[in-house]
Amino acid sequence: MYDGRRRALRVFALLLIVICFVPSLFSASHAEGSGGETVYVIPIENEVEKGLEAFLKRATEEAEQEGADHIIFEIDTPGGAVAAAEQIGELIQNLEIKTTSFIVNKALSAGSYIALNTDNIYMKPHATMGASGVINQDGTAADKKAQSAWISAMKSSAESKGRNPLYAAAMADPSIDLPEYDAEEGKYLTLGSGPAEEVGYSNGTVKNRTELLKALDLSNATVVEQEMTISERIARFITNPVVVPILLSIASLGLVVEVFSPGFGIPGIMGVLALILFFYGHMVAGLAGMEALVLLILGVVLVVAELFLPGGIAGLIGIGAIITSLIMSGQDIGHMAMSISIAFIVTIIASIILFKTMGGSKGFFQRMILTDQTSTELGYVSSENRLELIGLKGKTVTPLRPSGTALFGDERLDVVTEGGFIEKDQPVKVVKVEGVRVVVREMNT
Repeated sequence: MYDGRRRALRVFALLLIVICFVPSLFSASHAEGSGGETVYVIPIENEVEKGLEAFLKRATEEAEQEGADHIIFEIDTPGGAVAAAEQIGELIQNLEIKTTSFIVNKALSAGSYIALNTDNIYMKPHATMGASGVINQDGTAADKKAQSAWISAMKSSAESKGRNPLYAAAMADPSIDLPEYDAEEGKYLTLGSGPAEEVGYSNGTVKNRTELLKALDLSNATVVEQEMTISERIARFITNPVVVPILLSIASLGLVVEVFSPGFGIPGIMGVLALILFFYGHMVAGLAGMEALVLLILGVVLVVAELFLPGGIAGLIGIGAIITSLIMSGQDIGHMAMSISIAFIVTIIASIILFKTMGGSKGFFQRMILTDQTSTELGYVSSENRLELIGLKGKTVTPLRPSGTALFGDERLDVVTEGGFIEKDQPVKVVKVEGVRVVVREMNT
């Protein structure tokens, strides 16, 4: 068992080294071409969230530092978080470099908003953009206030680049009737490459990047392809709204199981690793700061201190600090509160199932939980219990106040009275034996 734990701890340490240090060894970009101008190609793929925002911030800053002449965002996304999309839109608007969106498949919802903030939009023949309604995480439509703010943001982004805001509004507002583009009332507008070019949202339709560079008069430019580092990929995965409650559930369940297990083993390592991954990903994504990490450490210290302190106050404060640090690290307070609640419920249910169904004589928990007892029935004796002394008569050798020494035949014993004082050289009788405690009573002469 000891060797197994040592191996588990070594694996745990190796994982931390890989997570923290290896990503910096990988290059984040590579260049092609030898022209005078430089074009940076940055992918916008999968869901839009804070991890993507962190990557785009790093990639665009590098493009600016290297003196890039043009940035092409290759977009293929179904959408994502409104807050992240708005931050990305602001990031693109503040760039002094010429920008182009190249929609290689779809730019829906938040993806269409990002595209509208660039100077040019080009699309592949089969590509689409639009369908940008605001949807809550439970699949229902957002409240009117959120919808109104998002429609305004869509219109403003279109207007900022000289595009007709009507179509941007129709992408986010199903009440706008545009039957000529298959967007009757009640449907969000989605534009294919042809209609998008017709309404001035697309500058042209191209089959590949080579045709795009030719259309932008950048055929001879040096192309630098930006790629995500491993740490940025981990951050994007971990900050996904679906992954967060799963990770927190693993962390809480692993630590709960570890509390009821002897030593420190695999459940504890899983719990700690899940917690480290959560904060690592959120720190890389720019969501968690050092204050959240300090608060987490303080909370853990207080919870551990509760094991040695009475009252329960330290434990409650520690749990509150841990929960606060998690909420501070989240992209959205509501989502983090829901994720923590899910993890709490999953932990309770899983713990009940594990302890009820797997705690028998052949259960899985029997390999982790110490159930042996040093009982008398199994032959364990903590101390000699001399019941044969009961009834013996003797004489005190020292005063009993209430403890002292008495002589019984040739044997001197440490004894105590029933609570009173007995002088030296007084006759006594053993009335009770409790382990090593021999109780005597003074005899009347």
